[in-house]
This record gives sequence, C-alpha cells and structure tokens, in this order.
Amino acid sequence: MLTTDLNTNIWVISDTHLIADALHDHGQAFSRMQKTSQGKDLYYQETVLKALVRYANEQKPTAIVVTGDLTFNGERQSIHKFGQIFAKLTVTKLLVVPGNHDIFDGWAREFRGDKQFYAGEISPNFWRNTFDSMYTAATATDPNSLACAIQLNPQYYFLLLDSNYYAKEETTRAPYTRGGISDSEFGWISNQLQYAQTEHLRPVLFMHHNLYAHNPAVNRGFVLDNAPRLRQLCEQYQVKLCFSGHIHAQNIKRPQPDTPTTEITTSCFASCDQGYGNVKFHSKHVTYERQIFNMTPYLTANQKGDETLVNFHDYLEKLQLGTIAGHLMQHDLKVNPHHLALIRQMGSLFAQMNYNYYTGHNHIATNELVKIKSSLAYQTLITTHPEFRLYLETLYDTSDHSNLYAKIVY
Repeated sequence: MLTTDLNTNIWVISDTHLIADALHDHGQAFSRMQKTSQGKDLYYQETVLKALVRYANEQKPTAIVVTGDLTFNGERQSIHKFGQIFAKLTVTKLLVVPGNHDIFDGWAREFRGDKQFYAGEISPNFWRNTFDSMYTAATATDPNSLACAIQLNPQYYFLLLDSNYYAKEETTRAPYTRGGISDSEFGWISNQLQYAQTEHLRPVLFMHHNLYAHNPAVNRGFVLDNAPRLRQLCEQYQVKLCFSGHIHAQNIKRPQPDTPTTEITTSCFASCDQGYGNVKFHSKHVTYERQIFNMTPYLTANQKGDETLVNFHDYLEKLQLGTIAGHLMQHDLKVNPHHLALIRQMGSLFAQMNYNYYTGHNHIATNELVKIKSSLAYQTLITTHPEFRLYLETLYDTSDHSNLYAKIVY
C-alpha cells in the first residue's frame, strides 16, 4: 500500500519519449530526426523531467504514473537515464507501464554527426530491473508480462497493464503501433479484479493503448485489438476508471452503454504544453483535472539563462504548429506554388485545429465552428485534401463535454 490516507492524489503523464542526451551530439543526423518527430521535443527532455522531479518533491503527490512510451524508440540508455532521473523522488513513488516504443524497438538509435547507429534495446528483464522498486512494492505481478498491481490506499487498487506487442529478442523491425493483451495476461487481470472485489477495493486501470475509440476518424492501431474483451471485464467487475496514452491527445470518454468505465487519455508530455493529470482520490469519488507544468521555477540558475527553457511552452507550441503546418504546406506548394498566402492560412488553420484537439481545448461555440468551416482556408483545405474531411470534422466539439475535468462517483 502506497499510503494509508483516504484522501490522496497522483499525477498521470504519458509519452515522455526521452532520448538520453548521451545518445546524440546535436549533429545533422539528430537534427533530421527532430524534424521528423511529429512535433515532439527531443532536445530538452532530460532537463524537463529533472524539473518535474523537483516540482514533485515540493508538491509531494503520492505517485506519478507514466502510461507508456517513456523512451523515444526503446533505447536502453534512455530508460536507464529515466530511472536515474526519477530516483531523485523523495516521497512520491514512480509507477510505469511500457508503451509500444519501449520494449525491443528495432528503431533504437544513437546519432553521431551525420550518421545514426543501432543502440542497445530494452528487454523485459532490463525494464523490470530498472523499475525494481515498483515491482518489489507490487501486491501482485504477472509472470508472463510486465503488468503488476499496486494498492494505492485502503480503497483503490491500481492495475498497471502491458498492452504491447513486442519481439522476444533484439530486432531491426519497426515497433508495432497496434496493441493487445495476451490470454495469459487476461487471466491475471481477471484474478486481480476478483481479488479487488473480494477485498472491497476499487480497481483503476492504467495502460498505453486505449479502451475506447477516442476519435472516429483516427483509432486504428490505438484501440486495443481485443478491447471488447477488456470492456467485458470492466462491466463484470464495475471498473469505473481507466487511464491510457498513445494517441498524444487529451481526451475523456465517458461510460458507454455496455461499459461503466470513464477513460482518460493524457496528451504527449514531450509536446504541446506539458500537460498532465492531477487525480484526487476520495472516499466517495475521484476527480481528474488537467494541469500544465510550468517548469521555469524548477530550472537551475544556469538553465534560467536559456531563453528556450524559460519560454518552453512557446517553443513547444511553435514546434508542434510548425511541424503540422509545414508538412501540409510543403505538399500544397508543390501542387500550387502561386497561392502562398492562402496555403499559409490553410497550414495555420490545420495546425491550430490539431493543437487544440491534442491539448483538450477543442470546445467552441457553434457560431465559431460555423465561421471556421465557412472560411476560404477551411473550404480549400477539404477540397484539396478530401482525405482530411472526416478527421477535421472530429476535432472540434460544441457540446458541454469537457476533456479537462472529470468526476467519477462511487
């Protein structure tokens, strides 16, 4: 049991995608990788995570839970560095689940000059050894996966699941995007839910892949292949809360007709605005509120002289918006090079809509949505790129649903 307090809180972050500083030299090869990293920051994550640990040591949440993709591409040196950074926690416990980029990822690389080289990959045993304190503290561990169970307090029981497909040894193969839970792990999960029911504990699930489809246009490879089977268990044992990552978007999916579970996906911590979830557990309810980490007060004196670090959210926003807009504009300028101003407007609109969706700030008034959809930039965008039409229609929400706050009543 992590604490005997009935009222306690944890933080949930996801997709930190750390690549250890020792694995690159800021050279051409690494610069190219940064430019193709889909808006993730690769340069400063060691600094960011060290600042987060200082913040946690001040605020003292009971635990920080990371829902997968701790590393950029499963580099052994990156997970070792991750463990070293979080070993500095004084009171807070670190709880983790692996993501699809963490275990035996054939894309693991280090970067020197204008070349990249194979880097050592993370095996399941290396993962367990890195997070030995978590597995030692676990109430139960699954011998056939990296899943474990942790009792938070006298009322809540965490199931930290392994939802990933990965090889049995080091490989040169690209990581799987899809995920699923094995039959043996399902047996273990069922046993843990039975235990929780017998002990009158409230189970909470954590995994990398998603229980529900959070976007009707983009969900293949993100929702568990065997999600219906897990949802059935959630119905049978009245699991009311689940956390996941993977889609890099902040989203809250409420209980469905056949499933009593609220699922919260946390945005990518290595991009956008350093969002995380502050989850408060009480006797009769749980509340979730999305927060934004301001790391400036937790930088060292030398780091506060770095303009990028002091204005880190501006850097992340420009990185994300520039990446999304840049990909679109490069294509459109080749097709129609004489409409630069309009193409810039299209790129800016496309990027901003994505950014608002990723950060959970995608609720707008109906008249504002009508204004956007009637604009020349939007109309040209869906005409030029009909493949984006359905996706763009899913990004904004005019209902009163919130992706930033939830209350789960028991």
